[in-house]
Amino acid sequence: MSPAYRLLLCDLRSDRLLDALPVHGVALDDYIGKTGSLRGRVPIPNRGIADRARRALVPGRTGVWVERGREIWWGGILWTTSLASDQRGFVGVDVQCGGWESYLFRRHLHDTQEAAQVDQFDIVRGLLDYVQNTPGGNLGITYDTQVSGVLRDRTYLRYDLPTVGDLIDDLAAVEDGFEWRIASYRDGDGRRVKRLQLGHPVIRTGTADIVLDHPGAVLSYTWPTDATRKANAWQSRGASINQNQAAESFPLMSELLVADDDVTAGWPRLDGTSDYTTVERQGTLDAHARADWTAARHPVEIPEVEVLLGGNVSPALLGATVRLRIRDLWHPTTLDARYRVVGLTIAPAERGRPETARLYLEVPE
Repeated sequence: MSPAYRLLLCDLRSDRLLDALPVHGVALDDYIGKTGSLRGRVPIPNRGIADRARRALVPGRTGVWVERGREIWWGGILWTTSLASDQRGFVGVDVQCGGWESYLFRRHLHDTQEAAQVDQFDIVRGLLDYVQNTPGGNLGITYDTQVSGVLRDRTYLRYDLPTVGDLIDDLAAVEDGFEWRIASYRDGDGRRVKRLQLGHPVIRTGTADIVLDHPGAVLSYTWPTDATRKANAWQSRGASINQNQAAESFPLMSELLVADDDVTAGWPRLDGTSDYTTVERQGTLDAHARADWTAARHPVEIPEVEVLLGGNVSPALLGATVRLRIRDLWHPTTLDARYRVVGLTIAPAERGRPETARLYLEVPE
């Protein structure tokens, strides 16, 4: 029998435990490079639970930790609730939460920040310090001091009112960038931890490959290939370079990048573009363009495999490497390759359906 899920509901700023309530119909996901989410229903069987839920479920003010058994499997912020009653009179509160990262997309930069030849990880930590040093802004997110070895020059102007989350995403997406997320877990002393995780060029966890076989541990798989965003020619736009308001304004443009080898190999010319309206330096814009062009060169493949939960399959797999082996009609010669887990969605057991996880895999280039 699968362990039950429950919500640990805490004051968002202090992490003081307010209550612990059961949750049904849990659907949670977590990703590298994308904010995770949680949905579920807190059942209200009696007036006592109703009073407790009313006090603890305060959107925008309540921190949520998802506990499976005694393990922390997810953490984030309660953003919306919806009280619902069905035709039989059963009452519940539907909750929707976003991962801790979602807070950084709700915080704007109101003071100009400058960095000259600063490691990109230190720029991120400086932005997090800016958020957490403002009154009411400290959520207790911790970090380490490792560096990436990549130095950046950045000026973030308060006039642009960017969100801190967008600034971190833009910095991560530049050429020779990095990945970031905020992980949730219990430390060795049993304390709940929110920790900024940075990886250059990517986040990697674990040391030993986890082997997944189909037929076997892999119940099903999907292997989409999407060329709608493929581009072998690319140019990016930056900020306006004309400071004279009386004259016609033009944006800063990156170099035009064209993959001649792609066209020679028979591919049609496919154009792509991106906008960086706050970027005023040519070198920075060119680095963004090269990173976007590199990412767009190949059709997007994100294989998905559905596996049973338990054992070594848990949210701790994010960033880990799995060895996937598939033998079927499409793969008469067994596919045997390694992939990095970049996302997962968890579906708890319901009405005879086993507890499963859908893993999203990164195809190595």
